[in-house]
Amino acid sequence: MRGTSPLYKQIAARMKEEITKGIWKQGNAIPTEAKLSERFSASRVTIRQAIKQLVQEELLYKVQGSGTYVTENKFEHNIYALQGFTEEMEALNKTTCNKVLQFSVIEPDNRIRQILGLEEGEQVYYIRRQRWVDDKPLVVEDTYMPLSLFPDLSYETMKGSKYAYVEQVKKLRIKESFQEVIPILPDQSIRELLLMKEDIPIIKVHLFSRLYDETVFEYTEIYFKSDEYKFTIMAGRS
Repeated sequence: MRGTSPLYKQIAARMKEEITKGIWKQGNAIPTEAKLSERFSASRVTIRQAIKQLVQEELLYKVQGSGTYVTENKFEHNIYALQGFTEEMEALNKTTCNKVLQFSVIEPDNRIRQILGLEEGEQVYYIRRQRWVDDKPLVVEDTYMPLSLFPDLSYETMKGSKYAYVEQVKKLRIKESFQEVIPILPDQSIRELLLMKEDIPIIKVHLFSRLYDETVFEYTEIYFKSDEYKFTIMAGRS
């Protein structure tokens, strides 16, 4: 290789080209240091420097004891944007599928009842959905909605956009949502639903949403695959 820039930067540029052209696929391991050293006629130290640069640029990432992988593009969740999952993915021109795993009417526990502002004895829908994008599960979502507010809510409705149902079918105006973001280690059921191969932390969001008359119409617990999502927070200074 020739040029005025350091050799490791030239190699990093070549590696970046492999990623851009799709020769190195997102989520796949890159060739070993030994193979890269042979290919680029460079020492392993130089190869490591090139890889380190691309890791810093977030084009590659390392997994301890496994290897170095091409970073997959992450979906963005803006906690200050009042959008549902379907709306977020439609904005990215992604194909979505909502698999309703459970749809039932239950009596909520005290915590859920207080969040939704319900009287003792009032019932709610409990819906667990697995949200897919481009044939892979990204999110598991547990939602509670008052039966009295949505007596006609159906299994088929929840295969689509919940917010579209609230606004377009029920003609209710959504005002705001409040979200609490928590890193957790998922239990076995969540790992299986997200097809996680490793026991790594994920992001859990506690969310409740209100209408303009201050009625809380949903409480939802959302489990995001942290290796697929990035969270955006916008802060202002008064």
